[in-house]
Amino acid sequence: MSLRCCATLLAGLFLTVAAYGQGQPKADPSRGQQISGQVCAACHGADGNSPLAPNPILAGQHAEYTQKQLANFKAQGGKPAERPSAIMAGMVASLSADDMRHLGAYFESQKPRPRAARDAELVKLGQSIYRGGILAKGVAACSACHGPNGAGMPAQFPRLAGQFSEYTAAQLKAFRSGERANDPNRTMRALAEKLSDREIAAVAEYISGLR
Repeated sequence: MSLRCCATLLAGLFLTVAAYGQGQPKADPSRGQQISGQVCAACHGADGNSPLAPNPILAGQHAEYTQKQLANFKAQGGKPAERPSAIMAGMVASLSADDMRHLGAYFESQKPRPRAARDAELVKLGQSIYRGGILAKGVAACSACHGPNGAGMPAQFPRLAGQFSEYTAAQLKAFRSGERANDPNRTMRALAEKLSDREIAAVAEYISGLR
């Protein structure tokens, strides 16, 4: 992938995600906490530190990204959801756009618990891909967008550090198959399509240990 192509993709992604945080009243984390207790806590934990690998850790995630994902789970304007999920569709059905903003602000304010990777061999391969990409396949380094420590960039790229390896791998495979397609300009699909199962597992394992 050329630098010019990367720049074009990243610019489009920034504009799409950033739009969710512009021209809106300030979000209220305390209101988000109330909504979370009613809608989110059972699966994602009271503070967004999910106890179960299939359910992503939301604590510390950038507010704009969480807001966008919640909006994408909801069918709107007679159109199907951009990110189909039978479970999440039910969860967001009664949420307003303001509710989603409040939830994003609440989870962003929570502290993610540190986690550790478990497979040293996978971590070694995952570190290589995350930091340097795979030149032979035209795969860009994950760190270029998500940062060297997986912190991401507010209003642009999500936080990945400490996420369950099982969840990260599942999302990369969903991007690869096209099952998940709510990435602006096909940024994630274009990368995931080039990754093997082992490469996906390695990147996911490495990310799980980032702090």
